[in-house]
Amino acid sequence: MKHEIKLSAAGRQESRHVELQCNGQTWHVLLDGHPLEADAVEIAPNTFSVLLHGKSHELRVTPLPEGALQIQSGTADFIAQIVDPREWRGRHGSVQAEGRQHVTAPMPGKIVRVLVSVGEKVDAGQGLLVVEAMKMQNEIRSPKTGTVEEILAVEGHTVNPGDVLCVVS
Repeated sequence: MKHEIKLSAAGRQESRHVELQCNGQTWHVLLDGHPLEADAVEIAPNTFSVLLHGKSHELRVTPLPEGALQIQSGTADFIAQIVDPREWRGRHGSVQAEGRQHVTAPMPGKIVRVLVSVGEKVDAGQGLLVVEAMKMQNEIRSPKTGTVEEILAVEGHTVNPGDVLCVVS
Protein backbone atom coordinates (compact mmCIF):
# COMPACT_ATOMS: atom_id res chain seq x y z
CA MET A 1 0.00 0.00 0.00
CA LYS A 2 1.28 3.46 -0.89
CA HIS A 3 1.19 6.32 1.63
CA GLU A 4 1.47 10.01 0.72
CA ILE A 5 2.91 12.44 3.25
CA LYS A 6 3.51 16.18 3.28
CA LEU A 7 6.74 16.69 5.27
CA SER A 8 7.84 20.08 6.62
CA ALA A 9 10.61 21.18 8.95
CA ALA A 10 9.26 22.65 12.16
CA GLY A 11 9.04 26.44 11.87
CA ARG A 12 9.52 26.54 8.07
CA GLN A 13 7.03 27.26 5.31
CA GLU A 14 8.52 24.94 2.67
CA SER A 15 7.40 21.33 2.53
CA ARG A 16 8.35 18.14 0.69
CA HIS A 17 6.07 15.53 -0.85
CA VAL A 18 6.93 11.98 0.21
CA GLU A 19 5.41 8.73 -1.07
CA LEU A 20 6.16 5.54 0.87
CA GLN A 21 5.61 1.95 -0.17
CA CYS A 22 6.83 -0.99 1.90
CA ASN A 23 8.17 -4.21 0.40
CA GLY A 24 9.22 -6.40 3.33
CA GLN A 25 11.71 -4.26 5.28
CA THR A 26 12.72 -2.20 2.24
CA TRP A 27 10.89 1.05 1.78
CA HIS A 28 10.58 2.51 -1.71
CA VAL A 29 10.49 6.26 -1.27
CA LEU A 30 9.70 9.04 -3.72
CA LEU A 31 10.91 12.37 -2.37
CA ASP A 32 9.49 15.16 -4.53
CA GLY A 33 9.28 12.61 -7.35
CA HIS A 34 12.86 11.33 -6.99
CA PRO A 35 13.26 7.64 -6.02
CA LEU A 36 15.15 6.54 -2.89
CA GLU A 37 15.47 3.17 -1.18
CA ALA A 38 15.62 2.86 2.58
CA ASP A 39 15.80 0.03 5.10
CA ALA A 40 13.73 0.71 8.22
CA VAL A 41 13.34 -1.31 11.40
CA GLU A 42 11.28 -0.42 14.47
CA ILE A 43 13.80 -0.80 17.32
CA ALA A 44 11.47 0.35 20.11
CA PRO A 45 7.88 1.58 20.22
CA ASN A 46 7.68 4.62 17.89
CA THR A 47 11.47 4.57 17.34
CA PHE A 48 12.90 3.52 13.98
CA SER A 49 16.38 2.88 12.68
CA VAL A 50 16.56 3.95 9.02
CA LEU A 51 19.45 3.20 6.66
CA LEU A 52 19.48 5.73 3.82
CA HIS A 53 22.39 6.05 1.36
CA GLY A 54 24.59 3.97 3.70
CA LYS A 55 24.00 6.29 6.66
CA SER A 56 21.99 5.27 9.74
CA HIS A 57 19.33 7.60 11.19
CA GLU A 58 17.29 7.11 14.35
CA LEU A 59 13.77 8.54 14.05
CA ARG A 60 11.39 9.08 16.95
CA VAL A 61 7.75 9.42 15.87
CA THR A 62 5.12 11.06 18.07
CA PRO A 63 1.46 11.21 16.99
CA LEU A 64 -0.01 14.70 17.38
CA PRO A 65 -3.65 15.36 18.41
CA GLU A 66 -4.66 16.77 14.99
CA GLY A 67 -3.57 13.56 13.22
CA ALA A 68 -0.09 14.66 12.11
CA LEU A 69 3.16 13.04 13.22
CA GLN A 70 6.14 14.75 14.81
CA ILE A 71 9.40 13.17 13.63
CA GLN A 72 12.68 13.83 15.43
CA SER A 73 16.07 12.82 14.06
CA GLY A 74 19.08 14.10 15.97
CA THR A 75 18.55 17.84 16.24
CA ALA A 76 16.13 18.00 13.27
CA ASP A 77 12.40 18.22 13.94
CA PHE A 78 9.76 17.57 11.24
CA ILE A 79 5.99 17.48 10.99
CA ALA A 80 4.46 14.81 8.72
CA GLN A 81 0.90 15.39 7.56
CA ILE A 82 -0.68 12.25 6.09
CA VAL A 83 -2.45 13.13 2.81
CA ASP A 84 -5.20 10.53 3.43
CA PRO A 85 -5.15 9.61 7.16
CA ARG A 86 -7.56 6.69 6.61
CA GLU A 87 -4.77 4.91 4.72
CA TRP A 88 -2.24 5.19 7.52
CA ARG A 89 -2.05 1.88 9.37
CA GLY A 90 0.22 2.74 12.27
CA ARG A 91 2.45 -0.35 12.37
CA HIS A 92 3.78 -0.61 8.82
CA GLY A 93 5.19 -3.82 7.50
CA SER A 94 3.08 -5.88 9.85
CA VAL A 95 1.80 -9.26 8.73
CA GLN A 96 -1.71 -9.24 7.30
CA ALA A 97 -4.33 -11.63 8.53
CA GLU A 98 -5.02 -14.52 6.17
CA GLY A 99 -8.26 -16.25 5.21
CA ARG A 100 -11.79 -15.18 6.07
CA GLN A 101 -11.71 -12.67 8.94
CA HIS A 102 -14.50 -11.85 11.37
CA VAL A 103 -14.06 -8.22 12.41
CA THR A 104 -15.30 -7.87 15.98
CA ALA A 105 -16.15 -5.01 18.31
CA PRO A 106 -13.18 -4.29 20.59
CA MET A 107 -15.38 -2.54 23.17
CA PRO A 108 -19.02 -1.91 24.01
CA GLY A 109 -20.45 1.01 22.07
CA LYS A 110 -22.79 2.26 19.39
CA ILE A 111 -22.31 1.94 15.62
CA VAL A 112 -22.31 5.52 14.33
CA ARG A 113 -21.19 4.93 10.74
CA VAL A 114 -20.70 2.07 8.30
CA LEU A 115 -17.99 3.11 5.83
CA VAL A 116 -18.14 0.19 3.35
CA SER A 117 -20.71 -1.95 1.60
CA VAL A 118 -21.00 -5.67 0.88
CA GLY A 119 -18.87 -6.65 -2.12
CA GLU A 120 -16.54 -3.66 -1.77
CA LYS A 121 -12.80 -4.26 -2.13
CA VAL A 122 -10.80 -3.00 0.88
CA ASP A 123 -7.13 -2.63 1.77
CA ALA A 124 -5.53 -3.76 5.01
CA GLY A 125 -5.93 -0.94 7.53
CA GLN A 126 -8.82 0.71 5.69
CA GLY A 127 -11.67 1.93 7.88
CA LEU A 128 -14.75 -0.33 7.83
CA LEU A 129 -17.01 1.32 10.41
CA VAL A 130 -17.01 3.68 13.37
CA VAL A 131 -17.96 2.68 16.92
CA GLU A 132 -18.64 5.34 19.55
CA ALA A 133 -17.63 4.41 23.09
CA MET A 134 -17.45 6.82 26.04
CA LYS A 135 -18.07 9.80 23.70
CA MET A 136 -15.05 8.87 21.54
CA GLN A 137 -15.35 7.63 17.97
CA ASN A 138 -13.13 4.67 17.08
CA GLU A 139 -12.58 3.60 13.47
CA ILE A 140 -12.56 -0.18 13.13
CA ARG A 141 -10.13 -1.17 10.36
CA SER A 142 -9.79 -4.11 8.02
CA PRO A 143 -7.24 -6.72 9.16
CA LYS A 144 -6.46 -7.65 5.53
CA THR A 145 -6.79 -6.70 1.90
CA GLY A 146 -9.88 -8.40 0.53
CA THR A 147 -13.60 -8.08 -0.10
CA VAL A 148 -16.32 -7.20 2.39
CA GLU A 149 -18.38 -10.39 2.43
CA GLU A 150 -20.98 -9.52 5.07
CA ILE A 151 -21.93 -6.55 7.27
CA LEU A 152 -23.72 -7.41 10.50
CA ALA A 153 -23.43 -3.97 12.14
CA VAL A 154 -26.31 -1.52 11.81
CA GLU A 155 -25.91 2.22 12.33
CA GLY A 156 -27.51 3.30 15.61
CA HIS A 157 -27.37 -0.18 17.19
CA THR A 158 -25.27 -0.98 20.25
CA VAL A 159 -22.60 -3.69 20.28
CA ASN A 160 -20.77 -5.65 22.93
CA PRO A 161 -17.08 -6.62 22.94
CA GLY A 162 -16.55 -9.59 20.63
CA ASP A 163 -19.71 -9.04 18.56
CA VAL A 164 -18.98 -9.73 14.88
CA LEU A 165 -19.42 -6.47 12.96
CA CYS A 166 -18.47 -7.63 9.46
CA VAL A 167 -16.62 -10.33 7.54
CA VAL A 168 -13.71 -9.70 5.14
CA SER A 169 -12.53 -12.51 2.87
